[in-house]
Amino acid sequence: MLNDIQPHIRCSSNDAALYAIMPGDPERVDRVKKFLNNSVDIAFNREFKSCSGFYKGVKVMVISTGIGGASTGIAVEELKNIGVQTLIRIGSCGALQPNIKLGDLIIANGVVRDEGTSKAYVEVSYPAVPDTDVLISLIESAKELGFNYYCGKIRSHDSFYTDKEQEIDEYWSKKGILGADMESAALLVIGALRNLKTASVLNVVVENDGNLDDINSYVDGESITAFGEKKEILTVLEAIVKLEKRRL
Repeated sequence: MLNDIQPHIRCSSNDAALYAIMPGDPERVDRVKKFLNNSVDIAFNREFKSCSGFYKGVKVMVISTGIGGASTGIAVEELKNIGVQTLIRIGSCGALQPNIKLGDLIIANGVVRDEGTSKAYVEVSYPAVPDTDVLISLIESAKELGFNYYCGKIRSHDSFYTDKEQEIDEYWSKKGILGADMESAALLVIGALRNLKTASVLNVVVENDGNLDDINSYVDGESITAFGEKKEILTVLEAIVKLEKRRL
């Protein structure tokens, strides 16, 4: 048995799979686990809760990252250390375009790096983009499943509560940005720098004209946004099956 337990995620090479699904919320790990066979809980330290299991014969690891780029970056680095090769975020986001509705999916093909973690690694001119093969597999899966999705650019940021939030959202909306989260930029940039395959799928929990209170219904699990979460989980799992078939 290898003894390379990582200091924060508390996982080792013995726990790893080639593919990791990365929600922000630790409770979402348990919701992903319901789609897996032969699931095993691994660890729960700080914001990092993890498990593994099999979907259609493919081993998958699931690990939460908490809120924000800093903790996401820690997870990316430590997953790299134990041998994970493909990391896909399943997160929530606010829409920045009026046509995007609650429960719709946004598959990011690029991210505005309006946060601090990725900037600590490399100049801001370095692009935050997903791996092409993973992106294509996600789009194919969403189409085949019949889910309503948008593929385009999003923005990652560090706070919901600055004094200019509405002004900032309006600015990026006019630039064609589809939605906003807090983790995707760090995942895509650090992943690329570490030669990992990465991508991000987001579930819209706040519409463009909504407010943060809308998230409460998502947390309660009794709304269209909770169904959106199921859609992003299935989209990513089916994409992983495609990637594994291509790898073999």
